[in-house]
Amino acid sequence: NIDEFTETTAKGIEEVGGARKGKAIIVLNPAEPPMIMRDTVFTLSSGADEPAIEASIEAMVAKVNAYVPGYRMKQKVQFERFGSNNPVKIPGLGTFEGIKTSVFLEVEGAAHYLPAYAGNLDIMTSAGIATAEKIAARRLAKETA
Repeated sequence: NIDEFTETTAKGIEEVGGARKGKAIIVLNPAEPPMIMRDTVFTLSSGADEPAIEASIEAMVAKVNAYVPGYRMKQKVQFERFGSNNPVKIPGLGTFEGIKTSVFLEVEGAAHYLPAYAGNLDIMTSAGIATAEKIAARRLAKETA
């Protein structure tokens, strides 16, 4: 199941996110008590506008937080520049010059049916509910039109 998760997530990063190369790594933490779910997202981009990237990330976090109240940034977006004097070497792709963006997220579940640390499951359930509500609203609008 873990292999399928990482492979599917990497494929989604490429096909949905538009990345030339996507990679997902899962870290299992046996801590007791269990930790709240955290995600770290790194991107590499050329000629990027840092304030625009940060604003876009903050807007998307707010949008997801509207249906998953425990979804939040753990800290501010971080940027690191790589120029010709310190390019990043990416295996299989070559070198990269530009901006590395780092986003640190936390997902605390609502704990309605699952524990609060199960944010990964809660976010999927919440997304499913939000999608079902939109579908129902559209159908109702068609029926009453």
